Amino acid sequence: MATPIRAGRRIDASMPSVSDETSPRRVADSRVVLVQQMAPADANVLGSVHGGTIMKLVDTAAGLAASKHVRGPVVTVAMDEMSFLEPVLIDDVVTVKAAVNDVGRTSLEVGARVDAENYVTGRKVHVSSAYLVFVALDTAGRPRPVPPILAESEEERQRQREARLRREARLSRKRAIEEARRPGGDS
Repeated sequence: MATPIRAGRRIDASMPSVSDETSPRRVADSRVVLVQQMAPADANVLGSVHGGTIMKLVDTAAGLAASKHVRGPVVTVAMDEMSFLEPVLIDDVVTVKAAVNDVGRTSLEVGARVDAENYVTGRKVHVSSAYLVFVALDTAGRPRPVPPILAESEEERQRQREARLRREARLSRKRAIEEARRPGGDS
């Protein structure tokens, strides 16, 4: 029997194991901090780091936070708008902090914050923030239920409330686009 392929990759025995445990997990237990110094290979001709390089770091950190929460593999399904507030320069040390904000049945939202610091000049800037949505996968590469999230602090509960608003906005936008694509839909 052939090995199934999902989302462009093989799902087989080499896939990470999956936890079936569904007891609530603390937001604090999903936190990830990724730190990397930017090098000339990360930059464009102006000396600023490519936005795509920063986006990849955000996706990596957020994916790790999501995987920690579900204790198994996840895939990125969406990233909310990501604006760059400040440039990141060669030699800057970029820090991405990520944690789960809220969960659905098989999906979860992770918030990520990007900061940059130049250790020589002391320049410290908030570069960007983003919200990413992931879906947890079982060993066959199909969506699987995720454990509930336990928001313990008021800040975590606020992030959870905001995540639910973003989820509703994403679903509403999706419904509106589907309606507009139907024959005779609103144009």
